[in-house]
Order: sequence, then structure tokens, then C-alpha cells
Amino acid sequence: MGKKVLLTQDGLKKLQDELRVLKNERRKEVIERIQEAISHGDLAENADYAQAKEEQAFIEGRILELEEMVKNAEIIKHNGDHNVVSVGSTVTVKTGMTEAAIYTIVGSNEANPAQGRISNESLVGKALLGAKHGSKVYVETPAGKTEYEIIAIE
Repeated sequence: MGKKVLLTQDGLKKLQDELRVLKNERRKEVIERIQEAISHGDLAENADYAQAKEEQAFIEGRILELEEMVKNAEIIKHNGDHNVVSVGSTVTVKTGMTEAAIYTIVGSNEANPAQGRISNESLVGKALLGAKHGSKVYVETPAGKTEYEIIAIE
């Protein structure tokens, strides 16, 4: 068994949807492109063939990766405790005099900092895990130490 993959229910659905599209649509499309390129003759100098084969390798690799992730998925369920940060929590924090920021703690496969979704394995995610409402945590980065005050936990 591979390493467990922490996902929200929505994250699992997105992976399953991507897997379905790759298997049922993209795989067939690239096979058709390969067959078309083969029909043009000399494969040694056939850029369309080379490109289609490269895309096929990417698609097959991604399918294997997604199948492994789905097989090893562990669904994140927020424990309902609004006093302690856990994976699945949405946390409102304040850093110094700046405006409050809102982060949702997710598994690394769903992390997207631009959308406020940070990994439980990131520096900030690790620091926030287990912290209580009203407490302060400190994150040491190459840019220096940053203080995060926890304003709310959902």
C-alpha cells in the first residue's frame, strides 16, 4: 500500500473526474492522433507522431498517478472542534498590522495558496495545526520570523 493521500471529499471527486476524462476521452484522442501520424509514413521525421507519443506517455503516467492517489485516499473530515486547528479547518489569522487572512488546511495534493488552501505539510500549515483559538504561532522562514494570531477556527 502506498502513502496515504489526505483529500477533502471535493478533492477526491476532482481527481476521479480527471481520471475519468483521461481514460475515456484523452487516451482515445491521442491514440487516434498516433494512428493518423502513422498513416503519413516515415516516423523518423514525423513531428506529429513524436508529439502524440510524448503526450500519450504523459497521459498514461498521469493515469497511474491518479489511480494510486485515489486508491490511497483518506478523506479529511473536520473534527468539528472550533477551538483547535486541524486538517480541514478554515482558520482566520492576523499577522502584525496587516488585514486578516483566511486559510483552509488541506492535504498537499489540494494545496493552492492563491486560493487560501495551504498544505498541512507547509511551514504555516504545520505551525497552525494543533493551535488554539486566540493563540499565536510563529513561523520561521528564510525571510524571517512571522507571527500568526488565530482569530477564528471553522
